[in-house]
Amino acid sequence: MFEIKSDRLARNIAIFLILIANIGCDQISKDVVRKNVGFYQTISVIEDVVTITYVENTGAFLSIGSGLPHTLKVLLLSVIPLIALFFGVAYILMKKNLTLLSALSLSFAIGGGIGNIYDRLVHGSVTDFLHINLGFFQTGIFNMADVSIITGMFIFFIQSYTRQKARILG
Repeated sequence: MFEIKSDRLARNIAIFLILIANIGCDQISKDVVRKNVGFYQTISVIEDVVTITYVENTGAFLSIGSGLPHTLKVLLLSVIPLIALFFGVAYILMKKNLTLLSALSLSFAIGGGIGNIYDRLVHGSVTDFLHINLGFFQTGIFNMADVSIITGMFIFFIQSYTRQKARILG
């Protein structure tokens, strides 16, 4: 019984550390950009392939919803996601048979979500600053929270694919 509780405690501590690391990297990087880069200023990091351009996004992904009325925007982009993130944290902490990769993927996605929600609640918008241009492919301007969310989803899809493949083959 003690071993099960200590394993669970170690797992939950690891989840919290992953959440804190994702939120911390996001908030530190945004703070550095807010303090050192001018609004709409572009700085080339790797020629014109990776650039930093400081913008504030009042909407969601790719500014979707930025034109909504304030009350509706707060409800759809802050309140409902905050509730969902709260339940997500509770789920990964309480779910006993959650795989390690599932807990990891959810921790990354939730950590990124918390980073962006924090921006919306404290600053009224989300600070975005990274842009990648590979010529044939380029991104919108994004931040480290978005990287955390995408990383979490990537881990989740890889795990789902490998589990499905194992079911088919095994």
